[in-house]
Amino acid sequence: MAERHIFKVVFVHQGKVWEIFARKVSQGAMFGFIEVEQLVFGERTTLVVDPGEERIKSEFEGVKRTYLPLQSVLRIDEVSPRAAAQAVSKISSLEGSNVAPFPMPFMPPPGSTPGGDRKN
Repeated sequence: MAERHIFKVVFVHQGKVWEIFARKVSQGAMFGFIEVEQLVFGERTTLVVDPGEERIKSEFEGVKRTYLPLQSVLRIDEVSPRAAAQAVSKISSLEGSNVAPFPMPFMPPPGSTPGGDRKN
């Protein structure tokens, strides 16, 4: 029987580093977004409840597919199903970390013209 792919996706959201596991990850149909489907949660922790993983579970409850902005994704790893069964989704603080967000493109305020206030 062929092993199923499991991906660990690490991304920045609301000033924290999130680490989730999913069975499907792709570029997706929306430009600039990574599509993540079939999230995997706590297969090894059936008796012990991890509050960090429970928060992630409740955040993604009822979500069929999520789209992550490309600039927020730090890393995507394909892991063995055995390693994924031992791992737990988690949220970590960015403080004291060497993780820095990618530069964001400058978006002008609504109603302003590109190139400043020049009028032709």
